[in-house]
Amino acid sequence: MIRVLLADDQLLVRAGFRALLDAQPDIEVVGEAADGEEAVRLVRELRPGTVLMDIRMPLLDGLAATREITGDPALSEVKVVMLTTFELDEYVFEAIRSGASGFLVKDTEPDELLRAVRAVVGGDALLSPGVTRRLIAEFAARSKEPAAATALDELTEREREVMALVGIGLTNEEIARRLVVSPLTAKTHVSRAMVKLGARDRAQLVVLAYESGLVRPGWLD
Repeated sequence: MIRVLLADDQLLVRAGFRALLDAQPDIEVVGEAADGEEAVRLVRELRPGTVLMDIRMPLLDGLAATREITGDPALSEVKVVMLTTFELDEYVFEAIRSGASGFLVKDTEPDELLRAVRAVVGGDALLSPGVTRRLIAEFAARSKEPAAATALDELTEREREVMALVGIGLTNEEIARRLVVSPLTAKTHVSRAMVKLGARDRAQLVVLAYESGLVRPGWLD
C-alpha cells in the first residue's frame, strides 16, 4: 500500500487529490496538512511514502518544509513531490535542489498523477526529459565554475557514462539503446551511481551530474 500525505493550504485541492487517490486499491491518503509546519510534523508522525507538497503555503513554505524532511536521515524513505501552479514555476529549480523527487502541475491529468505517485515510490524521479532539459538550462543560466569532480572517483567509467546520459535527460530505455545494453542493465548502472554518490533519487543525480561538470551548458543545443 502506497501511503500519501497531502500538503496544500487549499481545502478543495486536498479534497480533489484525496478523492482520486483513495479510490485506488494500492494508494491510501494517511493525512492532510494545511501548512508547511504541519506537513513536517505529520511526516515525522505518520511516515508516508510520498508527500504531495504545495510550494506556496503559510507558516513554512513547501521548499523549507521539503528541506527539513529530506535533511532528516530518519525520513530518508519519504519522497516529496512538489505541486506547482505553472510548469515553468521559478521555484522548480529550488525544489529539486531542496531534495524533492520531482514536481507536478496542479492541473495534471488524473492518470498522470497516479502514475507519478507510483513512479516516485518505485524510486524513479518525476522528471520528464523535457523538464530535465529545462532544469539543466537553469543550472547553465546560474552556472559558476563546476565543482571538483572528486566525488565521481568512486564511479566506474560506464557509471560515469550512464550518469552523463541521465544528466542530459535520457530515460533508462533511451540509455539502453544508446549503449546497446538492456534497460535493466541501464537501470542497474543508474542505481549504483546513486548509491555511490548518496543521491536520494534520479533528480539529485541530475543535479550532481551538472555540479560536478560531467554535464555542461551547451550539451543540449
